[in-house]
Amino acid sequence: MSDTASRAAIALLAASLTAAAQSYAPAANNDYATTVYWGDTHVHTSYSTGDANLMGLNVVSPTVAYRFARGETVTANNGMPVRIRKPLDFLVIADHAENLGVAASVRASDRNLLAAPGGRELLERFQAHQADPDAGRLRFAPHTLGDDYIRSVWGTVIADADAFNDPGEFTAFAGYEWTSVGTVAGVFGNLHRVVVFRDDAGRTGRILPFSAYDSRHPEDLWAFLERYEADTGGQVIAIPHNGNTSNGAMFALTDSRGAPQDARYAAMRSRFEPLYEVTQIKGDSETHPVLSPTDEFADFETWHSWAGGTMEPGYHPCCPDWGTADFEGRKRGEYARSALRRGLVQESLLGVNPFKYGLIGSTDAHTSFATADNDNFWGKYSITFPSPTRISDPMVTSWDTPLNWETGAAGYAAVWARENTREAIFDALKRREVYATTGPRITLRFFGGWGFASEDAFAPDVAMHGYARGVPMGADLPPRPGPAAPTFLIAALRDPAGANLDRIQVVKGWLEADGTTRERVHDVALADGRAVRADGAVAPVGSTVDVAAASYTNAIGDPELRVTWTDPDFDPGRSAFYYVRVLEIPTPRWTAYDARFFGIEELPEGIRMVSQERAYSSPIWYAPR
Repeated sequence: MSDTASRAAIALLAASLTAAAQSYAPAANNDYATTVYWGDTHVHTSYSTGDANLMGLNVVSPTVAYRFARGETVTANNGMPVRIRKPLDFLVIADHAENLGVAASVRASDRNLLAAPGGRELLERFQAHQADPDAGRLRFAPHTLGDDYIRSVWGTVIADADAFNDPGEFTAFAGYEWTSVGTVAGVFGNLHRVVVFRDDAGRTGRILPFSAYDSRHPEDLWAFLERYEADTGGQVIAIPHNGNTSNGAMFALTDSRGAPQDARYAAMRSRFEPLYEVTQIKGDSETHPVLSPTDEFADFETWHSWAGGTMEPGYHPCCPDWGTADFEGRKRGEYARSALRRGLVQESLLGVNPFKYGLIGSTDAHTSFATADNDNFWGKYSITFPSPTRISDPMVTSWDTPLNWETGAAGYAAVWARENTREAIFDALKRREVYATTGPRITLRFFGGWGFASEDAFAPDVAMHGYARGVPMGADLPPRPGPAAPTFLIAALRDPAGANLDRIQVVKGWLEADGTTRERVHDVALADGRAVRADGAVAPVGSTVDVAAASYTNAIGDPELRVTWTDPDFDPGRSAFYYVRVLEIPTPRWTAYDARFFGIEELPEGIRMVSQERAYSSPIWYAPR
């Protein structure tokens, strides 16, 4: 089949999983989400002072980020034209609340900055630093510029979001990043969250961003979000990310002050944090090979904290106390699968699951460009734009590690909603009817119930059967009606412009009677007619990757996989979660595309040149009743 014919066939298959939006009109006569929308909830622009603007991103503003996400060709900081392969449907610009817009204002000699207390002094220090960068690090003291200045910058942020929000065509959310880093409850690590508002400037303009300068404790952030909703009638969520750089603190079993979690803590976290950003440029956070030693696909884009592949307990290039001897114990507080398992335990103790997370991906790009494609990857920072040396350069110029090649081209958030509006997409995020991909736009449906038939997976409208007889990803299984085990309806379709699929897996975690948890990965649908062997093993799908040419073919794998699967080990007395992992066939990694394009022959030791991209659904939970 020709590539053109193959893509046409994929388009026809997609019609049974998703309905394309034509032009905006409020959805009618649909009782369920009909369309998958693609977006990035975590992009930084020149308004992020420390690790974007002062690292070279000094001309690419938030408006450029919106234009890029909508599909326009824009100009990068280095003068190169850049365009996303396919426009996104929604975007959250998540610039750091700490010193929001300060460097951009300094560069522009902004009148609001000059009118602020200490504004002129800051401008003079910046100009002196520009004249002599070796004179010392330029520091921006917290809160020295006053609320009036912060209000002026925040006003620009929310006005831009409203201006680019186009119901039915493109959704722009107001948001920011709360960037807590430091020692909390005796542990040094990152506890970063992206804050996303459902509302327009009429509500978001009534507050100033709550930053880590106000508090480094997540509980205080949630209290601020609670006040926002009570005072404005609006809605807001926070999305944590990079648990893999939290030193075990992200999913700790204590609160951020070191006290045991209680029901109030669990309820607040569950209320305001329905999602976790499971994959992004700084690594994949589904699981770690130390935590899932029998999972052959666990070691994917594993980010060994800021020390890169040389991470050892106790070593960090900026912070000597970063690591601890309890490596495995620390990792349990860093990765999503472990968090989901811990959530079952905490729910049994507290009555509320604090880690009941849906899964999304996003980039965390500090370039204004939401690029997650291996063949169109613009890096983490503006200093990591495509160049002949970027794969062997350190990601931060003042450190030896990590090298840029250790970062990954990831990821995107996929949302099942009825229409492309703030309200519909936010509501889908909140109910967790979402999934993550590491970049490819794989279409994925996942339903759980008690009576799906095997033929339901191959029905013309899988979604109709799924919603009518079960619940979608992100939900709880309804009460068990009889002695049957749960059945799951799963359909996955490859990215029309991407690689075929290798397999569908269901990852199950459950709570044992003694309070411990276990996990198992089930291969439930395999491409190329393969079958699970008696010992549980599966033959590899193979590889068509030509690393030197940075190419592959779809001669292996299947464009679509569907299955109805029943849990063979179901115990009605044990709480459990189930989520889907879809794997593509192997494809060239962004490093292979760089090496070919720039003719690079000498490569760093250990560099990865092949990837097996994937999608992660939000879980479906079961609880005995």
